[in-house]
Amino acid sequence: MARHKDDGPAVSGRERRRLNRGFGWLAFLGVVLLVAGAVGLVYAGLATLTSMLLFGWLLLIGGVVGLLHAVQSRGSHYFWLAAVVAALNIAAGVVILRSPDVAAEALTMFAALLFLTGGLFRLAGSLVVRGPQFGWTLLQGLFGLVLGALVLAEWPSSSQYVIGTFFSLSLLFDGLSLISTGMGGRGVVSDLADRPGGGRSGEDRA
Repeated sequence: MARHKDDGPAVSGRERRRLNRGFGWLAFLGVVLLVAGAVGLVYAGLATLTSMLLFGWLLLIGGVVGLLHAVQSRGSHYFWLAAVVAALNIAAGVVILRSPDVAAEALTMFAALLFLTGGLFRLAGSLVVRGPQFGWTLLQGLFGLVLGALVLAEWPSSSQYVIGTFFSLSLLFDGLSLISTGMGGRGVVSDLADRPGGGRSGEDRA
């Protein structure tokens, strides 16, 4: 009898369990991020402090690692550049860890200015170009202007919750994305397993 291949890619039982376990852990991580984001939205002040401390430690650790790498590569053309960048990261990390509230105020001001300038450019660009995405670009520009103006109007008190709110929203959306990916991946694995020959691993049938 003629041999032919299966209709689709086959997944063995061991591979299916391994993939299901991996996608399950991915979905679990998504749930953790989702819960952390929801808690951060409720306690925005604590989320702001936590995010600033995390940012400071990341800069400090990254600066130390960069400095060690620069020392190991001394004599190269980029030694001084790497050393200066590492020193700046260390200094920024120390400043943020010593005064997280002041750092939050500075970052909030910077974020508000970014919203204002970004919204202004989008608004002007949409009015000048008037492309197919005119309405959406105009709406984005107006939203950026309004958001930047609101943050500046309440500054510096807005620095107590703005960074934490953005950080929590990022965790929330990342968690939803991971949950969707994990559940969708488990569904794909189940569909592959239900195909004819799904329990066999790449073997041709007679």
